[in-house]
Amino acid sequence: MVFLLTLITAGSFGGFLTLTIDEPGHEVAFVASDTPAVPLYIMTEDGLSDAGSIVRGTMIEKYKEAEEIDGKSYSMLVDGSEYLNDISEEEKDADFYIASDNLSPTRDKSVRESEVFIRTPATIYKEMTGPAIASFASKGSELKVSGFDRLMPDGRVNKYKVEFGEGDNAGEGYIYSRYTVRTKEEADAVYTAVYDKVKNDNYGFNLYGGKAASLDYFPRERVSIKGNEFCPDARTMYINGTAAVKPGNYVKLIKSTKCNAVVIDIKDGYLTYESDVAKEVSPSSYKTAYASVEEFKKGVDAYRDTGAYLIGRIVVFNDTLYAKDHPEDCIKYGNDSGWPSAFSRNVWEYNVRLAIEAAKEFGFNEIQFDYVRFPESSYEMSKSKKADFRNVYEEEKGQAVQNFCIYAADMLHEEGVYMSVDVFGESAYGYMTAYGQYWPGISNVVDAISAMPYTDHMGADGTWENPYSTMLTWSKRAKKQQDKIETPAVARTWITGYNTPHWNPVVDYDAKKLKDQVKALNKAGLSGGFIPWNAASDIGKYREYKTVWN
Repeated sequence: MVFLLTLITAGSFGGFLTLTIDEPGHEVAFVASDTPAVPLYIMTEDGLSDAGSIVRGTMIEKYKEAEEIDGKSYSMLVDGSEYLNDISEEEKDADFYIASDNLSPTRDKSVRESEVFIRTPATIYKEMTGPAIASFASKGSELKVSGFDRLMPDGRVNKYKVEFGEGDNAGEGYIYSRYTVRTKEEADAVYTAVYDKVKNDNYGFNLYGGKAASLDYFPRERVSIKGNEFCPDARTMYINGTAAVKPGNYVKLIKSTKCNAVVIDIKDGYLTYESDVAKEVSPSSYKTAYASVEEFKKGVDAYRDTGAYLIGRIVVFNDTLYAKDHPEDCIKYGNDSGWPSAFSRNVWEYNVRLAIEAAKEFGFNEIQFDYVRFPESSYEMSKSKKADFRNVYEEEKGQAVQNFCIYAADMLHEEGVYMSVDVFGESAYGYMTAYGQYWPGISNVVDAISAMPYTDHMGADGTWENPYSTMLTWSKRAKKQQDKIETPAVARTWITGYNTPHWNPVVDYDAKKLKDQVKALNKAGLSGGFIPWNAASDIGKYREYKTVWN
């Protein structure tokens, strides 16, 4: 039997095959349905009987003439047994059938959903691939389906092509099918197993961050990226922009310890390297970059050569240089417009594009986003009712933070990169913060959550003198937040890696005080690793802490 294959151009469906068969009475068709799989039947003495299922999009060879059985049209497959596993010898020669209305002449017509409903708030993308944002779909909304990008092996759609908006705001884009369901009732439902634990997580008065109960807690499948092994126990060293391009002493120290990961600054107030994305989007950032691409790459390669897991750090919403270029994307409060809003999709897209560029150019295993929040003054801003937060999609602050995390995780996972987010220690206290961080809502989405429970910030006067007890008290709170959800991220925690000269009494933090913090984290069950925070990446302090990484 000869199959003649002709490749059709990709178009809006990622390409499909048209086949012609020279066998008289035979023809090719594709399994079609509004569900991922459809029934396959076998003919027995008593009539048709269930024989399993076949996923939509599957190309089959059938006899041209359909048969009417029990008042319904069925098509007989030329060799139905080839589409089934675990088939008996007796069944191999049996006649297999599929309902004729579950067949299409082309693969692009194999998906028959006419509309979908949004279960998890989701980004609508401009293109089939890439981070460009067209719009946003809120929970419970309905979208008309006009196509799809591709089918996965189990027959599920990867992304639907959908229509959104009305009038001048109407358009088409792509949305991940995993955030959609088939009915309005399913879309409106909450994940009760977690919802019941978080619905009363409110502060004593309104902080204007939103409600914990309004976030999404449906379990997420944890990714395992081929060729990029995640580091579940990261004994990490923080490398600022200067140290990134002057790796010599740090590399020597890493090689002499069991440090197995580094956090390297990509953007923290300024760019470490001359990014092409920044050149296009934020010229002020590009012009003030610390080093060239070549210098940064040489530094990153030196850290990679130690065998360390590479984490690139990007400060997201605290970006005065981007704000200088794009005040329209920033919170406006009086004469102040220096903080890019977490509601602004342009800011989302810029930072994720930067992350993708850095991952591709320099081979980072993971991107860590910091300042994924609104400013600390958000409570006063909201209470005054005089701030313009640029809230286009009418989200709560906590929703915007989680929705950014969902968007960023999806994009980075497609690039083969893991994602982590830094949060304030306060986010483990069991309520939605004024700046939009709520531990379970973030931990449910990202691969690693890195809280910052610095001992001189987290307790009453003098607590920084006893880092073990201070960290243990906080860690127990954080563990309770982790336990509220079924698919929490790895907890990889920032610890105090600096002296506390601005407090009374002054405390010099030595290796023992860092080890005490790590001991407390492990005692509470937060065993995903640690990162000593030292803004200067002080090599003298790091040498003093040498035994901590062991």
